[in-house]
Amino acid sequence: MSTPNSTFSLEGRGLKLDTEDDANSHTQDLKSTTTYEHISLSGNTIGAPACTALAPLLSAQTSLTFINLADIFTSRLLTEIPPAISSLLTSLLPLHSLSTIDLSDNAFGLKTQAPLVDFLKQHVPLQHLILNNNGLGPEAGTHIADALSELADRKAEARKSSKSPIPNLETIVCGRNRLETGSMPAWARTFQKHPHLKTVKMVQNAIRQPGIQMLLLGGLKHCAELEVLDLQDNTFTHVGAEVLSQVLPGWKKLRELGVGDSLLGRKRGMGMLCDALAKGESKELRLLRLQYNEIDSWGVGRLLKVVNEGKLPALRRVELNGNKFAEEDEGVAQLRRTLETRREEAGEDGDKGDWGLDEFSDLEEDDSEEEEEEEEVAEEVDSEVQEQKEAEKEREKKAEGILRDAEEEEGRNVSQKKDEEVDVLAEKLGKTEII
Repeated sequence: MSTPNSTFSLEGRGLKLDTEDDANSHTQDLKSTTTYEHISLSGNTIGAPACTALAPLLSAQTSLTFINLADIFTSRLLTEIPPAISSLLTSLLPLHSLSTIDLSDNAFGLKTQAPLVDFLKQHVPLQHLILNNNGLGPEAGTHIADALSELADRKAEARKSSKSPIPNLETIVCGRNRLETGSMPAWARTFQKHPHLKTVKMVQNAIRQPGIQMLLLGGLKHCAELEVLDLQDNTFTHVGAEVLSQVLPGWKKLRELGVGDSLLGRKRGMGMLCDALAKGESKELRLLRLQYNEIDSWGVGRLLKVVNEGKLPALRRVELNGNKFAEEDEGVAQLRRTLETRREEAGEDGDKGDWGLDEFSDLEEDDSEEEEEEEEVAEEVDSEVQEQKEAEKEREKKAEGILRDAEEEEGRNVSQKKDEEVDVLAEKLGKTEII
């Protein structure tokens, strides 16, 4: 665990560090101490000259395990970012203890991603990578994925000669990055090459059904040690749900599954998911995120049946807000009682937010006239998937050439809205001692 004496932090101070003198005026402790385990520069804006001044101070650290470089280029021009981030990342390469890096909320699109790609290819000690809200787009996203694939090769090569253990890559957070379907062949290869991953979060990336298929079948299927998977706010429909149902039983250590806001649908998608859970292979599953999926009373009842049959013995929380059932639905009431009973039996007096059902602030009415809607959507999806089949094969062969329109959007500012869950994850990783 980190202690105040092992942490150097300028986090959230809103400093504008333009020059070497600006950096020096705030880094006296970094100069005098070279044994920090955690460093956070997040929430300041740092120019290239200041980064150049910081670089030797970072490279002198002998015990650094975690560095937070999130949100350090606000208001900077795109042309300023590559030399600035290059100075910082290059200085970190010699640090063999550095296992965790958070680079969220920085613009790493096609014009600014090269230094990051170079770092990811080479930093063999990397275990936990957090890249949330970086405006990557599909092409830069492909470069990032390819770099992580090369990292897997370098880790394997290093194991042949290293006297010290070479750690596996365990965490990839890459959400809100417009990765889209076009970059999924590259990401599938990445996950296939890193089969020891434990946490994967790729929320809100505009990944459509063919991309979900590639991601799950071509990549994540091989990650048998997966504990947390969050793919919320991408487009599954019953097409993605069918593939998920095929691979889900293979993740026997899975504790959290997030497929909220994914258009699973009333019966087909939800039915397939419940069929997979009913196989009884998800005994470690604690959290199931299913918000905004058009799930109706039948879907809730189907999940309740799986729970009552004892197939999900560790389940403690289900998130169902934004679906299509009445709050007073009997199946919902029974599921709530079951989860509450489990909390009481476990003797948990802590945060109730870790148990039970979420708050139903945005339920939709269950309109019986819409019961055929999913079937119609499904037919359209099948047609779309067929039309895209040949195009996807070509994308897989030539990943670097896909969707060039990402460059046109490069100049867009990266949103400064924070992802609270990613911040919590980064904090937990930062407090974890990597052995």
